Amino acid sequence: MTITKAIRLAELLKMVPLSASTIYQLENRGDFPKRFALTSRCVVWDYDEVVAWLDARKEAASKPLSKPDVRNRKTRPVRNSG
Repeated sequence: MTITKAIRLAELLKMVPLSASTIYQLENRGDFPKRFALTSRCVVWDYDEVVAWLDARKEAASKPLSKPDVRNRKTRPVRNSG
């Protein structure tokens, strides 16, 4: 695998509208591209992997979401009409 461009956290935060802590949580869960260390004090992300992740999220967001069934709520139950 060849990396064409590596980006640091500041540039990543400009690309991805999430906080650094959210990015780290997603990364630890395996839901975000992994960073790698250039030196002992410098970590970077593969630009192409981040763009692919954003494209996948955009594609997933274009599908309609199903709404939860409000009748199954434990708080504020729906009144029966009738």
